[in-house]
Amino acid sequence: MSKGQSPAATDAGAIAQFRWFDFMMAAFVAILLLSNVIGAGKVASLWGFTFGAGILFFPISYVIGDVLTEVYGYARARRCIWAGFGAVVFMAFMSWVVVALPPAPGWTNQAAYESVFGQVPRIVFASICAFWAGELVNSFVLAKMKIWTKGRHLWTRTIGSTVFGQGVDSLIFYPLAFWSAQGWTNALVLTVMVTNWALKVGWEALLTPVTYAVIGFLKRSEG
Repeated sequence: MSKGQSPAATDAGAIAQFRWFDFMMAAFVAILLLSNVIGAGKVASLWGFTFGAGILFFPISYVIGDVLTEVYGYARARRCIWAGFGAVVFMAFMSWVVVALPPAPGWTNQAAYESVFGQVPRIVFASICAFWAGELVNSFVLAKMKIWTKGRHLWTRTIGSTVFGQGVDSLIFYPLAFWSAQGWTNALVLTVMVTNWALKVGWEALLTPVTYAVIGFLKRSEG
């Protein structure tokens, strides 16, 4: 802060400098939370492929992670990772407390509620470990590849970082979340783990034009 400049003016200048950063962080955290609550526990099947339903939306968080690293740098992307980490921890704690509360007399939905939210703490614990490791690997590889490619060939960085980041994520998440869990055979866990990793990388490749467009827009907008 320069001499004579008020803190409010400094904050306003920071907001003006990065006017889209907060929105990108909010989108990142929202997708992370919703993927864990809504999509993680369901196994779906389409066209002969067996996969975790959350895969339809969760890879968007990796695209946003790529955008954050590319536009705002590794340090700010890492802040978003820690923000997501904190939000997921709180979600696990809240789920545990709410499920553990004794139901009111006459309320007959406790069993159904537990079947949906009772598995959340284990899924969230696995997600925290996988998300933390996978996102850091993704951002680290993306930042290093940006140096190696001298800022060129963005598609190689986004897809290459996803191969490693999502590989680490899937390798940690599915065994921790579902190994020996009710309704999951060990073979099913391995099948979903491999299928979801391949689908995540495929999603990244398909969304590369979108990633290019968003990064270009943000770089022009943020100056």
